[in-house]
Order: sequence, then C-alpha cells, then structure tokens
Amino acid sequence: MEWIQQIVNGISLGSIYALIALGYTMVYGIIKLINFAHGDVFMIGSFVGFFAITGWNLGFFPALLLSMTVCAILGVIIERVAYKRLRNSTRIAALITAIGVSLLIEYVVIYFRGAQPEAYPKEILPAKSFELFGAKIDSQSLYILLITIVLMVLLQFIVHRTKIGKAMRAVSHDQDAAQLMGINVDTTISATFAIGSALAGAAGVIFGLYYIKIDPLMGIIPGLKAFIAAVLGGIGIIPGAMVGGFILGIVEVIVSAFGFSSWRDAAAFIILILILIFRPSGIFGKNTREKV
Repeated sequence: MEWIQQIVNGISLGSIYALIALGYTMVYGIIKLINFAHGDVFMIGSFVGFFAITGWNLGFFPALLLSMTVCAILGVIIERVAYKRLRNSTRIAALITAIGVSLLIEYVVIYFRGAQPEAYPKEILPAKSFELFGAKIDSQSLYILLITIVLMVLLQFIVHRTKIGKAMRAVSHDQDAAQLMGINVDTTISATFAIGSALAGAAGVIFGLYYIKIDPLMGIIPGLKAFIAAVLGGIGIIPGAMVGGFILGIVEVIVSAFGFSSWRDAAAFIILILILIFRPSGIFGKNTREKV
C-alpha cells in the first residue's frame, strides 16, 4: 500500500511546517505581527542541533532541548530589540523590520561560518522499517510524528492550563483590558515569542533529521510554507496552524507522488492564492471586518 507510506511521509513533513507555523500564528494572535524572521530562528535551531550532535557528541533529544532553549532566548531578544518599540507603529513598519531582522540573521551566520551546507549524521536515531498494511514505514517518520504530537499536546497544555497561557489568551483577546486587570503584557508577549521560537528550534532539528542537508538560507522556503500553513488554517488560531501544516505536507507529497516533484513548492503558493480568494480567514477563521 504505497499510498499509506505517502500519507505518513506527508504527515511527517507537515509536522515540520506545523511546528514553524505555530510560531507565526501565536505571535500574530498576540500582537498582529507577521514575524518573517521566524524562518531564520528555525535555521538557527537546526544549526544548534547540528553542532550539539557533531561537536559536543550529544544525543538527539539533548540536542533537541538545547536547540529549543537557544531559540527561545533568541526569540525573546528579537522581540525586545526589534519589535517592542514598534507596537504602536504602523504594520508596514513592523513588517519591514521583520524582513530586516531575517536578512540580518541570515548574513550574520554566513559571515561567521560561510554559506556552505552541512549534513546531519544519518544515524542519529535508530533506523528501522515497519510493515503497516503492506506498506514499509520508516521509523524516522514515526519519530518525527511522535515528537511533534508531544510538543503540540504540551503547547495546548501551556495555553489552556497554565497561568501564562491564560495571560496569552487574555492579551490576544484585548491587550488594554488585560493590562488593566494586572497582566504584565510585556512578559506575556516575550513568553509567546519564546514558546513559538522554541517550537521553531525543534522543527529545525527535526528538519535536519528528515532532509540531512542544512544551510544558512534554509529557513526561507520552509518559513514561507509555514506561513502559508498558518494562513490556510486561520492565522492566529493554534489548531488551524497544526491542521494547515499537515494539509500542506500531504499535498506536497501527493504532488511529488504523481510525478510533479518540480511543482511541489509551487503547490504551496497555489494553495495560498486559492485560500486568499475563496476563504481569506482560513479553515478555522471567522470573517471579521477591520477598519483601516
């Protein structure tokens, strides 16, 4: 059953997009900012994981935790240095700043280590194959899916069962009212960036496990695709980012399976165009009017 294998591969790929998309959608839900530097935080996470595994001989899971920690700190620094002063400015100013931060991260990395790609070790996790309804399923795909599910469940727990999660939902609903109720808005926004960036760091390590090759410009296309996944699901809606990522991954794998592998990147942008034409609010979003 080759189609089962394709679906599993699509879900594994989509889980990477979903983890990155969660950062986009969380930040947008809080401060209505599209953080286009988020794809480069994902790139940093991938390199941190690579150097932790190859340079410090850490295992996969310690490297994953280290990458998430470093990216969480980086996300807070980006928010405090680049975005905090722009909260009351125009959205175009914040958007231009986000693009500037993205380029800065990319070329700082290139300056210090060069633009040459690196290759993740192939045997980070035990490589086995399983039979499922006659289809061979790679164990790495199952590992990726399992790690993603655990992180998403943990995120849902944080958002709905913790104090900081309640603060995030309050600030997302009405920032001024939340501040009047005693919620520290600055801390809540920083926590949102930290959590979203940590998930991007995890996605970076998983991406290295899945695709092997990484480079300083690797965050551009996956970052854009994750943004498309967030828009597809409904930007600002956490379950929407998850579903959008899985759908996008499955569509890409199906397009490749039908012999149109050169169109797999184009398929994501075709989806973006269609969703903006027929349902701009996304799958889980609600149509709202906004005064400009």
